[in-house]
Amino acid sequence: MSAYHIKNLEEYFKVYRKSIREPEVFWEEIAEEHFKWRKRWDNVLSYNFEKADFKWFEGAKLNVTENCIDRHLLDKSDKTAIIFEPNNPEEEAQHISYKELYHKANKFANVLKSKGIKKGDRVCIYLPMIPELAVALLACARIGAIHSVVFAGFSASALASRINDSECKMVITSDGSYRGAKTIDLKVIVDEALKKCDTVENVLLVKRIDSNINFVEGRDEWLQPLLDKASDECKAEVMDAEDPLFILYTSGSTGKPKGMVHTTAGYMIYTAYTFKNVFQYKGDDVYWCTADIGWITGHSYIIYGPLANGATTLMFEGVPSYPDHSRFWAVVEKHKVNQFYTAPTAIRSLAKASMDFVNKHDLSSLKVLGSVGEPINEEAWHWFNENIGKQKSPIVDTWWQTETGGIMISPIPYVTPTIPTFASLPLPGVQAALVDDNGEEIKSNQEEGKLCIKFPWPGMARTIWGNHKRYVETYFSAYKNMYFTGDGARRDAVGYYRITGRVDDVVIVSGHNLGTAPIEDAINEHPAVAESAIVGYPHEVKGNALYGFIILKESGENRVHDNLRKEINQLISDHIGPIAKLDKIQFTNSLPKTRSGKIMRRILRKIASGETDQLGDISTLQDPEVVQEIIDGKK
Repeated sequence: MSAYHIKNLEEYFKVYRKSIREPEVFWEEIAEEHFKWRKRWDNVLSYNFEKADFKWFEGAKLNVTENCIDRHLLDKSDKTAIIFEPNNPEEEAQHISYKELYHKANKFANVLKSKGIKKGDRVCIYLPMIPELAVALLACARIGAIHSVVFAGFSASALASRINDSECKMVITSDGSYRGAKTIDLKVIVDEALKKCDTVENVLLVKRIDSNINFVEGRDEWLQPLLDKASDECKAEVMDAEDPLFILYTSGSTGKPKGMVHTTAGYMIYTAYTFKNVFQYKGDDVYWCTADIGWITGHSYIIYGPLANGATTLMFEGVPSYPDHSRFWAVVEKHKVNQFYTAPTAIRSLAKASMDFVNKHDLSSLKVLGSVGEPINEEAWHWFNENIGKQKSPIVDTWWQTETGGIMISPIPYVTPTIPTFASLPLPGVQAALVDDNGEEIKSNQEEGKLCIKFPWPGMARTIWGNHKRYVETYFSAYKNMYFTGDGARRDAVGYYRITGRVDDVVIVSGHNLGTAPIEDAINEHPAVAESAIVGYPHEVKGNALYGFIILKESGENRVHDNLRKEINQLISDHIGPIAKLDKIQFTNSLPKTRSGKIMRRILRKIASGETDQLGDISTLQDPEVVQEIIDGKK
């Protein structure tokens, strides 16, 4: 029996028990069975929770791209590795075979080398969902450069802070991107960002929308002529198991974003293993994850996990509503998609559209449906199950994080019985635990607590770039010998987990983790604003939306409030990006604070959600009367 591919429930429990009893033996078998190594490891795992020091497969040598591309050339060289479906349905889709991907990644790697990029250098990638984005990642990995992808919806200021934090030498971008009926000028955003960055030496440009761009001599170059001249052979750099593969920024509840560092061997093994099992990928299946590669979902389950399994993975440039709300279903029919992985936000918005958009397409190829980014609500789950899966395609409601590298808790399709809204059981090798407010592990079922992981796993982030202290404090200081996820969860009578949401000041909006602190910082820059507090509240499409409670200075009190609301949202858009805009803004004279001056966001969350009968004890507030004023002001 191979532990790599679980085929029934009995096998799951057997494999799971082994993975908990002998975790090192379990992961070693998977590493031996399915991957190409230049040198075998000396030691499977060493760790210290207190110092947050984790090392997997120490001493092993490998290159991720040899595992994602080269080894498939023997038997899959003509198989499609990546299908590219453009924004415009009239534009022809591209099918890139493993052989073509090999040559494209090599050419791109040689271009990087010709620009002085070497092992350990950081390269910022700010591209739309086009093939060059996938190739750029693989080219960096080929030569041992560390890629840092920034989602191409972020503002110049957000881009600059990420470039500066990781001291990138190069930026790879395009003249612009298509987003539905709109075009976005990415080069202008990059130019603006680079005014504040002094480590970037080169900017490589992909032509996508054919716009007129400002060219900075000596810094900017078109990518294509360089690729045309480059050799299509490039020796893969031999990497150590613990060498960094990439940095990816995630929102922090306080201050600046956290650059999560993922390393080579552990991440590769974990994404490959989880992809194989959670999607039950087989043979010539066509797999489609609708995420953007700018997020961890895209890294793990569009690029590295699928390609390490020799899969066909689909990249989609567009949006679900363009040219109309049938686009997702048209793509499923066109490419005969077998596994479809998307966010609850997308499901909810498509569920609101007419069923005609669904019914006119043949979705019979679908075998597995997946949900990612936030817990899926019951209504959306049933709509997805009945209308898209026709009750034949199990839904995998996956829970994981940027920090975990890959899926941690999820049903295995055709193996685990599913219950709507439950992420169900931990995957093999994942030791989930619930912890109470006193830091004690809750052993019994039908309990609720804070979700922790009490043993290392290969896909975990190793540090925050340049700030290990923050890494220790954020994830390993709350509970002894455990990783704290920041999420709450409930465990039912049979041991299934249901994620109840964040317990810190991070709000998940449309599947994106948004820290409230940076948004408040942006708002507070407005000359009319004295203080602000942001909370999340339930939204029928986005899952959560942002609600701002804002105190104005005297100078702002006489201003037209609607104009102020527009200005505040514009500030947020400039600093962070449009995804962080507030859906509701309420101006108020004061905020509920403790006597030590801490804003009680718990109370604001209840008011924003309309749960004013559940405010709990407010007697500890500095001024309890404030609460009623805010409630009255909301009406």
